[in-house]
Amino acid sequence: MPSREDREWNRLAVHMDQFHSHFRYEFNRVYTLADGGFHKEGMTLPRFLREAQQLYTHLDMHHRIETYIFPVLAKKMPQFKEGARESGEHLKKHKGIHDGLEKYDAFLRNSLENQSEYNPTKLREIMDGFKEVLFTHLDEEVKDLGAESMKKAGWTLDEIRRIPM
Repeated sequence: MPSREDREWNRLAVHMDQFHSHFRYEFNRVYTLADGGFHKEGMTLPRFLREAQQLYTHLDMHHRIETYIFPVLAKKMPQFKEGARESGEHLKKHKGIHDGLEKYDAFLRNSLENQSEYNPTKLREIMDGFKEVLFTHLDEEVKDLGAESMKKAGWTLDEIRRIPM
């Protein structure tokens, strides 16, 4: 069992991973149910589409929160800095994710308005278009917030305790 100090060093990574695990779950659930499997769970198409919209809402809110945290982290970690990670890798990935999510959200909104146009293959194609960058990014962010990475970047435990997350 990790010591209290180890848990404190990993606090940010653990906290972030809890959110990221839920995003993966939501993504996979929507993807799995897209082909009509939602009917087996007693959902109508509109209910499924509204549930699918939650993934967009949750990821968008999470990203907005990160815009406050990343500048703090960027003070010692270039991967969180605009124009760095090594050219702001996390920020570049956020753009790729955001672009995919915009297509996803537009598709869901259109499908809610015109249910006869809902196409599970198209929904999955849109999701396939940003899944890899999303899942890779979720993993990298957690790794970058882990104790080893934080220590290597020069953070102190006291500084980590003050990071608002």
